[in-house]
Amino acid sequence: MNILMAAIVVAVVTTIAVAIMLLVRRRAPEGSYFADGDRASGVFGVLATGFSVLLGFIIFLAFTSYDSSRAGAETEALVVAQQIKTAQSLPESVSDELTAELVCYGRSVINDEWARVESGSLDAAINPWAAEMFTTLGDVEPQAASEQSAYDKWLDQTEAREAARNDRIHGAAGVLPAPLWIVLAFISLVIFVYMLFFADRAERAITQAMLMGAVVSVITLLMLLLAFLSNPFQDGLGGLEPSAMERTMRVAVDELEVANVDIALPCDQAGREI
Repeated sequence: MNILMAAIVVAVVTTIAVAIMLLVRRRAPEGSYFADGDRASGVFGVLATGFSVLLGFIIFLAFTSYDSSRAGAETEALVVAQQIKTAQSLPESVSDELTAELVCYGRSVINDEWARVESGSLDAAINPWAAEMFTTLGDVEPQAASEQSAYDKWLDQTEAREAARNDRIHGAAGVLPAPLWIVLAFISLVIFVYMLFFADRAERAITQAMLMGAVVSVITLLMLLLAFLSNPFQDGLGGLEPSAMERTMRVAVDELEVANVDIALPCDQAGREI
């Protein structure tokens, strides 16, 4: 979340709301537009409670999606590291090739997929290096018991990696349907208009400003938080970054060097085929 932009939005919205409240206050009767303030406060309590319960539930749902994307990115990076180790036990004819394709897969996630997820252009596209690994493994016939075990393990890890990738990119699609945003916006508008009927020219201006400003600023902040959680792939504080995969790539390269595994990568630093 861009803190500066969020602060500006809250400040602008709150200022406009307070200005409208003070404008309405000029013509408001003493004691507000309500003849019975206690009854009006009770109705407002029902509105505010219903809105807060609904918003709290939705924020929980959005946070669950956010956490699922974060956990998916962590799991995907872990499985890639495990597959690099598993590849070393596969037949020599494909071992180095699969290792190189895994490194390219990681680079592609960091430099290409992440940017496309942030821009919303990834959609249902597959990672090209996942397809390359599938093709590479297609003609493998493991002979030794260790190779057969590694082959089975590789297939299980592939399924785990694909599931983790789906969890990672799920948050990019957003979990909140448009009707839900419309309902939240409508209820927010109803609360704002209802607050205007509490305008009271007998009250001091600062009191009236605080009355409206507190309600509007809190609602605006909660809506911004909801918007962030429903789209976690963005720049700014709290946005998901490919740090887990970056860490995996650094560790994998170091481990391959220690193990004297020399591979020729078919991709550049950005994970694009060369």
